[in-house]
Amino acid sequence: MQARDVKSIRSALNRISGQVRGVSQMVEDGRYCIDILYQVHAARAALARVETQILKSHAASCVEEAIASGDAAQQREKFTELAELFAKAKL
Repeated sequence: MQARDVKSIRSALNRISGQVRGVSQMVEDGRYCIDILYQVHAARAALARVETQILKSHAASCVEEAIASGDAAQQREKFTELAELFAKAKL
């Protein structure tokens, strides 16, 4: 993963962490359920964006390296990892 990707992802995760702490405080304060749900939805959407960013970074580095190596076993391994990840996401 490139340094700029790491910096961007860590920054996004720090914001998400703040959002989650905010949701926790909203629950503690007894805020209106729909307001809390909006914030939960926002945090989930932010996590989905981070997931996509990490996946793109993986494709641009790990998968690309496996393809460039010409090593069929390494290529199969990277493909299998992705296939298993997507299969779990369906559950």
